[in-house]
Amino acid sequence: MLVDTKENIIFSVSDLSACLKQVVEGAFLSVRVRGEISGLKVHSSGHIYFSLKDEQSIIDGICWKMTAAKLAVHLEEGMEVVCHGRVTTYPARSKYQIIVDHVAPAGVGALMKLLQERKERLLKEGLFAIEHKKRLPFCPRIIGVITSPTGAVIRDILHRIKDRFPCHVIVWPVAVQGQSAAHEVAQALYGFNNLSENKPDLLIVARGGGSLEDLWAFNEEEVVRAVFASAIPIISAVGHETDTTLIDFVSDQRAPTPTAAAEMAVPVLEDLRLSLTRSGMQLMNSLLRILKEIAIRLESLGRGLGNPQRLIEEKSQYVDDKAERLFLAFKGFMEKKQRSLEHSGQLLESYSYQKTLKRGFSMVKSSAGTVIQSVKTVRSGDPVEIIFHDGMIGATILKGT
Repeated sequence: MLVDTKENIIFSVSDLSACLKQVVEGAFLSVRVRGEISGLKVHSSGHIYFSLKDEQSIIDGICWKMTAAKLAVHLEEGMEVVCHGRVTTYPARSKYQIIVDHVAPAGVGALMKLLQERKERLLKEGLFAIEHKKRLPFCPRIIGVITSPTGAVIRDILHRIKDRFPCHVIVWPVAVQGQSAAHEVAQALYGFNNLSENKPDLLIVARGGGSLEDLWAFNEEEVVRAVFASAIPIISAVGHETDTTLIDFVSDQRAPTPTAAAEMAVPVLEDLRLSLTRSGMQLMNSLLRILKEIAIRLESLGRGLGNPQRLIEEKSQYVDDKAERLFLAFKGFMEKKQRSLEHSGQLLESYSYQKTLKRGFSMVKSSAGTVIQSVKTVRSGDPVEIIFHDGMIGATILKGT
């Protein structure tokens, strides 16, 4: 800062900016500002930058990383909110802004409107359709629970499961309220589904009761889509019986309380044992009844069949009779064939040429041994053989006729 000859103060830019900063921060150390979020940007550093606007004016807002993680609601473009914080200036750009340390929806009505619009949009996409619902396993081997690691909720779930049907439970700790809650819950859902070992057969997403703002993380689209994408069946148990969140519509089963979720997740071991005992007795009685009916039927059939020994004796006699008749028939057939053979032999013998020679006939053969049947086949001087029934003589053809 300089003073000229006329004793007028001359400020440097930095000095003036520093003075303005002191004035603004001193006058607006704590303010509450209502407006609509615009130009929302989450920086890689974790800080959130946005503007608050109404019909005529606009003011920049900043929420530092540590504060953003503790916010009760997830900031969205177009959301009407009430921000609490302090007003300061940013000398590098000659502008004023509000450093936000708390954000609340501008009344429950604003949140309900946002919730209804989001619900209708997701409904049209089919995320709540009944055909996407998965059946809960009857006896899950491993149950995954996504909730705060402290508080009554996890204790109630573990205690109820232990009383009903003890099984292995894996707890994935998450924040259930605040700016980071939605992201942590969504990552837990993806994490359980991506496990290569000890993957749960069933998941429970649980939180105790609270206001609409308290439960808002379970209305976030990031969480709803993570539930929809889960290959593991999910029971939602957020809030009390009268509380409703969007994951209730997309989950495979909704429980009115965390304790009720544990009851849905597992059966009662003692009831199963009793049921198995009853079923075993019913099965044994049914088997005995069937065996008794079979015995009665066999006894009845036995009376109708008569004495098996007598039946065998009768059939044996029948077989002996048929065997004897077959033997006699075969014997008669052989004797008949023998007589026919003898007759044929006698007939053949009666037709032999020796019998004819005995009756005074003779047979003439040429020197080649062929029978001479015609005088035309011989000439004068041909040698021949004359065969009689008692021998043979040679001769010569003297003259043909």
